[in-house]
Amino acid sequence: MLLTRVLFAKKAKAKDVLVMLESIVSGHRVNLIRPRLDDKLEIIRFDPWIRTMCIYKEKKKVRKNFFTHFDLKF
Repeated sequence: MLLTRVLFAKKAKAKDVLVMLESIVSGHRVNLIRPRLDDKLEIIRFDPWIRTMCIYKEKKKVRKNFFTHFDLKF
């Protein structure tokens, strides 16, 4: 009975997700952390390839269980 509880135990979900953002102009990519339950990110950020400010859109999730036991934000 104890073994089945261990096998079917649910994992704790992380608060934050590491996501990859891609520039819509040049294709430059950067990784950022966002809260798991928020919408997809769209930010204005400096693009070093074209040396100007442009829009970055979220491309994909890189890592789901990121900082599960830490509470660090960059």
